[in-house]
Amino acid sequence: MASDVRSLTAQPSAAESVRALVERARRAQGEIAGYSQAQTNRLVTAVAWAGYKRENAERLARLAVEDTGLGRYEDKVAKNQRKTFGTLRDLLDPAAISVGVIRDDPALGLTLYAKPVGVVAAVCPSTNPSATPINKTMMSIKGRNATILAPSPKGALTCELVVELVREQLRKLEAPEELVQMLPRPITKELTRELMAQADLVVVTGSQNNVRAAYSSGTPAIGVGAGNTPAIVDVTADLRDAARKIKLSKTFDYATSCSSENSVLIADAIYDDTIAALRAEGGYLLDPAQKAKLEAAMFSGSGLSPKIVAQSPQKIAREAGFGDAAAPAAEFFMVEETGVGDDYPFSGEKLSVVLTVYRYATFDDAVELARRILRHAGAGHSVALHTQTPEHAERLAREIDVVRVLVNQPHCFNNGGGFDNGLNFTLSMGCGTWEKNSISENLSYKHFINTTHLVRQIPERKPSEEELFGAYWAEFGR
Repeated sequence: MASDVRSLTAQPSAAESVRALVERARRAQGEIAGYSQAQTNRLVTAVAWAGYKRENAERLARLAVEDTGLGRYEDKVAKNQRKTFGTLRDLLDPAAISVGVIRDDPALGLTLYAKPVGVVAAVCPSTNPSATPINKTMMSIKGRNATILAPSPKGALTCELVVELVREQLRKLEAPEELVQMLPRPITKELTRELMAQADLVVVTGSQNNVRAAYSSGTPAIGVGAGNTPAIVDVTADLRDAARKIKLSKTFDYATSCSSENSVLIADAIYDDTIAALRAEGGYLLDPAQKAKLEAAMFSGSGLSPKIVAQSPQKIAREAGFGDAAAPAAEFFMVEETGVGDDYPFSGEKLSVVLTVYRYATFDDAVELARRILRHAGAGHSVALHTQTPEHAERLAREIDVVRVLVNQPHCFNNGGGFDNGLNFTLSMGCGTWEKNSISENLSYKHFINTTHLVRQIPERKPSEEELFGAYWAEFGR
């Protein structure tokens, strides 16, 4: 009898729970596998409207702050709307073909057909618990896939609301609701790793532990790297413009974005003027005693303190115990630093309104300093440059191993796509093999489709030996 009672009350294992989700996702995905491009685009628009609709964007932003304790409500509203709107623009572009023939080349006898990947496991961070799930779901559905969301435990309630709002729109289209699901609460590492193992594709934004787990799951995976963007201000920069953009980027949503500037590298010749411009934008330069207090509060324990991450400057000032009454009135804090590495914790990613300040003598020094910072943390991600010298931007692109070099732009707004640059909108930015990522570009719908190649026979295109080896033979002999 006791064993019968236990069997009736036993909870399903992680594998069983995930298997049930995946089975429902496969059925739903099968129902839309034959959708036309127009039908698919309507699904994408439905998902976008679920996140963009003003009252929904506000509900999600409010719950995200309550759920995670991270960021700022007004900025999360803006992020929900801006990222969703920009991504929808990209996905509805007539050139964004994800159904049927995506390329036809008669000369090569090739025709390429887009096919779904199946069930996508979308692992999402607590820093963006609504914008990222909506963004990934839009891209996934563009490929006619089903999505199972794996939120951070901190962001689980917000993700539940995302699913509820998306399904509300899917019902209007009489589309299967199980196209979008999430892991059941409480979210555990075991559930997330089981989902990674059972899905057809894993797309991870967030902790590097999750990225590594995805790559070792046995399932094809796309992971992205941590940010630690250095912003170089050279002697030709428009200092007021640079300071304004750095401030806007650094303070948005209290620096939850991986693209938020973590350090600013300033030429000696303009150092004082640049600091003055940053102060005019609300920056507060810490003295050595305040820096020591902030370091103690910020890096207590094994990593960044949750009491500092993505918090208001007023709360940071209280936690650090700054004595100056002017400090809480600041919009962001500046910390002067000279070194890079583990012994200099301010040289890493801070996810807070704290900007590390370096000075350099020549642009050669700036390039080398930026390289050292990125090697320490944030390899492959991005670098910012404020300049009126195009050659400096071109040099960074040639010499620094990053995926993105942004010139004279507010980094956290434009690194993941902008209306005034050519990058596609995303909340997941690949960092290449420099950060052990499988992509070196912004995540897009193209990463959510398989491709079938129809290959026809064409006239032979075989060159002669002389055509291929002639130049080599002439120089080195046969």
